[in-house]
Amino acid sequence: MVNGVAPPAGDPAGQAGPQGGVAVKGDPMKDWLALTLGLLAVVLGAVWTVQGLGYVSGSLMSDQPVWAVAGAVLLVVGLGVLWFALRARRRP
Repeated sequence: MVNGVAPPAGDPAGQAGPQGGVAVKGDPMKDWLALTLGLLAVVLGAVWTVQGLGYVSGSLMSDQPVWAVAGAVLLVVGLGVLWFALRARRRP
């Protein structure tokens, strides 16, 4: 019994969706959160990389190799998060 509603007959685990089909395991809010965080990491990583390489000036991060490396790492992590989030969305 979930939220006071008993599962349909033949579905003892309560895995059926509202129309009696199998419920989708992915949580839409988690999917959007992962996509948003991944995209934010990619953008920040790109900005930090170009600042660290000296292409964008006017910041304490300009021409600092540590920010170029940190930005590249963040960019790769963001791409990984995006890849996993998009892959999880495609699964039924």
